[in-house]
Amino acid sequence: MDLVPAQLAALVAIADHGTFEAAARELHVTPSAISQRIRALESEVGQVVVQRTVPCRPTEAGRVLLRLARQTRLLHDEVRDALAHGHRSTVELPLAVNADSLATWFRATVGEVAGWPDVVLRLHVEDQAFSAGLLRGGDVLAAVTSEPAAVQGCSVERLGTLRYVPAAAPSFVERWRQGRGADWAGMPVVVFNEKDALQHDVLAARGVGLPDAVHRVPTSADFLEAVRLGLGWGMIPEPQLRPDVRAGRLAPLPGRLHVDVALHWQRWRLDSPTLDRLTDAVRRAARDALRAG
Repeated sequence: MDLVPAQLAALVAIADHGTFEAAARELHVTPSAISQRIRALESEVGQVVVQRTVPCRPTEAGRVLLRLARQTRLLHDEVRDALAHGHRSTVELPLAVNADSLATWFRATVGEVAGWPDVVLRLHVEDQAFSAGLLRGGDVLAAVTSEPAAVQGCSVERLGTLRYVPAAAPSFVERWRQGRGADWAGMPVVVFNEKDALQHDVLAARGVGLPDAVHRVPTSADFLEAVRLGLGWGMIPEPQLRPDVRAGRLAPLPGRLHVDVALHWQRWRLDSPTLDRLTDAVRRAARDALRAG
């Protein structure tokens, strides 16, 4: 099988941008050239590699090739830079990270990468329970995930635990207080999106289901602000909660409840100095902010 780099680059561009036209703009060629490259690739492997939908998506065979294409491009870029005699271009790192990590401890990693002029981050924001799927599909080279079992072709290491605490505005806590506890069955709740099960887990532990009022706020900053404003209670990451409790903006709900989410770092097993450098930065950020064990 003879896989041509230009054909693999076309597949990556389609996966990243969703259409043949956008892929053509990314690679500075015509849509016809992209189409010809994909047809040639499909002819070589004997299978369809792109679903011609809107947006276009890789098929199962396409995802296998996409993983190869991203790994090959990373290694190619590193070799090119090593031979560039002082003229360094950028190396792209597609990563998956959950929104709460990105809003808290992972920012230290972003800050460190900001000092690397030769690296470009392409972040995919995905729930920690689902980010491993982006590794399997070839969308990313590394991911923060709650999945402890290594994706095939990847290494995995535990980073630490991100603790979530049910909290609300102090006035909300008082309004819904019942004796020494709270009216868990009646209190409005704020959830992040349809994948967010943290609030459900706390309610299930109290033996109740979701209340009538369930508000959905799908960004970390706005989720936090909605809880501060008294829209409902929500599960707040500990690094966000501490300063708000000190400032009187939030208060933990009665009962000393919490949910601990173990986070792991999964990355493709590649001999890549850039990926090694990123992994070291992630370890440092996790060590400084997450709970151990």
